[in-house]
Order: sequence, then structure tokens, then C-alpha cells
Amino acid sequence: MGLASALDVTVWAYAKEHGLVIVSKDADFRHLGFTYEHPPKIIWIRRGNCSTGEIEALLRQHHDSVLAFYEDEQEVVLVLI
Repeated sequence: MGLASALDVTVWAYAKEHGLVIVSKDADFRHLGFTYEHPPKIIWIRRGNCSTGEIEALLRQHHDSVLAFYEDEQEVVLVLI
């Protein structure tokens, strides 16, 4: 998609346009979630250094919470620790 070095607001706009949820360890997306109206929604990973596999496991572990968050029209940010 060519967004690896894109500005956060560019990623935000892309996610909004395509109906995506942003999963990030970057607090900047959390701030954008409260600055701009959603969509997109943000899943903010609050972990130190960790692998992609660990993030995948965390998301799978919280599958039900992620689905409930996705379906809740009022919630903007889900924090996973």
C-alpha cells in the first residue's frame, strides 16, 4: 500500500476510506482518535519491545473484546496490555 513511511494522518485517512481498524503501538494514533472523529478505530498495543507473533497472540487472546469494540459505534480506542 506504500504507507510504511507515510505520515500518521495519511495512514488515518487511508484506514478511514477503506473501513479499516488501525492496530499500533504508537500513542500518536490514540491522540488522533480523540482529535478526529472515527472511523477509523484504534487498537493501541501497550507493550514494550515485542515481536509480531506476540502482537498476533495478544489480539487472538482478546478476540471477543476486539469484536465487541469493533461493533460498538461509540468506542474509539481499545487499549491492550
